[in-house]
Amino acid sequence: MRTIFLLLVGIIGVSIVGCGLKISNTDYTLLNVSYDPTREFYRDFNQLFIEYWEQETGGTVHVLQSHGGAGSQARAVIEGLAGDVVTMALAYDIDMIHKLSNLLPSDWEGRLPYNSTPYTSTIVFLVREGNPKNITDWDDLIRDDVAVITPSPKTSGGARWNYLAAWGYAMNAYGNDEKKALEFITKLYKNVPVLDAAARGATTTFVERDIGDVFITWENEAYLAIQEIADKAFEIVVPSVSILCEPPVALVDKNAKRKGNYEVAQAYLEHLYTEEAQHIIAKHYFRPRNEQVLNQYRHIFADVELFTIDDEMFGGWTKAHETHFSDRGYFDKIYRP
Repeated sequence: MRTIFLLLVGIIGVSIVGCGLKISNTDYTLLNVSYDPTREFYRDFNQLFIEYWEQETGGTVHVLQSHGGAGSQARAVIEGLAGDVVTMALAYDIDMIHKLSNLLPSDWEGRLPYNSTPYTSTIVFLVREGNPKNITDWDDLIRDDVAVITPSPKTSGGARWNYLAAWGYAMNAYGNDEKKALEFITKLYKNVPVLDAAARGATTTFVERDIGDVFITWENEAYLAIQEIADKAFEIVVPSVSILCEPPVALVDKNAKRKGNYEVAQAYLEHLYTEEAQHIIAKHYFRPRNEQVLNQYRHIFADVELFTIDDEMFGGWTKAHETHFSDRGYFDKIYRP
């Protein structure tokens, strides 16, 4: 069974922070199953938590990270990937873990502050230096001369936020006319030449493969591209309106209890809300929940009008998923590869 587990971890792309086996009740190994754009953040946060746990308890924690498209990651947990915690792009995927595997309770959102979302984000555009196509807002993305990069909302949580941000703009622009909003989304996806499975793959397509004129992406992922690609230059364009993204976290109770990790896994998630962790969140360009910390970094984050998934035009994640992303939902009707 240990061999099977290690093979599964290798297949989905696990990076290891620390190493070693669980050798006593003071030596723990946690698995954090997360979505694509959190890799760099959790490397830093894991080190913070490892040091905290050792100082507080004298014990040792090792943290494994698993990353991929949020939908794919949720399915992996449902099918047996033994994550102690899940740190996902959207609440719907954690709801599905409960519904299809019962590994955690239905009221998981109420167990941590802010409905178990220790930070927020939003959706912006990344364009090439000088913004050669003069892209300023969502309506530019349906022009015939613009190629748009965004991952698949069937597998990527970030892509679902992208889609809904565009839908919300169209509903506002066309007086809540759903037919016109659907026409807008159809035109947008006709301009998508490559539909990657996950957000980081879409970043690679735009940044390294030089495909597309504009990349719809997480705010933090846009900043990461600007910072880390030294030989290329990009600019961030903030649209007139966007969506408030609230990526949640949850303890996977049955996995953590079975592995003897319940206490340390719960502490791991709670530590995300500490002031030290909130600073790390901000430095990785996620928006911290701690208002005092947020105020110190507010100059980084664009002041943009935001709507939410609970607004009337979406009706929450369950309704939004059924309408837009389920089999034979709107996305299946409009996207033709």
